[in-house]
Amino acid sequence: RGNDDAGFFDPYVAKNGDTPNFAVFGASEEALTKIRGGFVVDVAHPCNAGMPRWASTGLFQPIDTSRVEGFDDVIPSLVDLPGNAAENGNIWMVPWDWGQTSITYRTDLFELEGEESWDMLWDKRYAGKLGSIGSGGDAWWCGAIKAGVSFDDLDTEEAFEKISAVMREQRPLIRTYTDDMTTLQQAIASGEMVAAMTWNDSATLLKQEGHPVKFAAPKEGALTWVCGAMIHKDAPNPDRAYDIISSLISVEAGKYMIGEFGLGHSNARAFEEFTDEELADLGLSKNADEILSAGHFQRPMTQDWETRMNETFEQIKAGF
Repeated sequence: RGNDDAGFFDPYVAKNGDTPNFAVFGASEEALTKIRGGFVVDVAHPCNAGMPRWASTGLFQPIDTSRVEGFDDVIPSLVDLPGNAAENGNIWMVPWDWGQTSITYRTDLFELEGEESWDMLWDKRYAGKLGSIGSGGDAWWCGAIKAGVSFDDLDTEEAFEKISAVMREQRPLIRTYTDDMTTLQQAIASGEMVAAMTWNDSATLLKQEGHPVKFAAPKEGALTWVCGAMIHKDAPNPDRAYDIISSLISVEAGKYMIGEFGLGHSNARAFEEFTDEELADLGLSKNADEILSAGHFQRPMTQDWETRMNETFEQIKAGF
């Protein structure tokens, strides 16, 4: 799934004649760094753990929800996130997509021992046949779950030592670190990899192609998150920025998101297009909190923590 997929923009195209232009980045921190450097956009797409830091830069404007068509249908708990309250009752980020980070694995090639677990991505039997998301924004948090570190204690020295240790233990086993989900999916499809850290949509897409895969429900819990849209303070096209957000959260976009990719969507009405059984098969529920609270929900961290985490993870990936 790419955020520039035309399937999310039918209402926008109907109004404006074409899809928006996009700049795609490997990770949200890369995008924020470029925006801090003067790159001006209309709409950006961070996730809940980073959103308060993005807002604190002063580079984004509060969103007037009265200008977002369909906002009344957005699931309230996805809006009421830490740090998402702006002045005058407005918000910084309109939620769009939500889901899990877990393990997609080949059921015919990975011999499961006991319950599904994060241990699967540390299984020495499959050294060189395991893959991982390359961004610390996913991998480090999953490493914390593997290490048994509570997200309440994530910024302690002890946590850094424990997570660093498990990530270094994993390093020799990983064939590829990448933020390109297509690369991971192709490697799993070919059998080059037998398991990889992915989002929900990778397993959904591979199943649609007929590959014998499963999206694991690790006994320790999956990583859960919410992402959405923010508007730059100097957005060149503010009216179209609101058109983009309205399109992203529309029922049409939601039906496409859920049905084609197996990811959660912020519009409650989009879930009415599916039966409970269809949603359960995708690992979803009409009750977003049911899914998000069942895992380990990402939370905002300081810029100092984010910098140290990313630097440490890059060193580990480089073999240090």
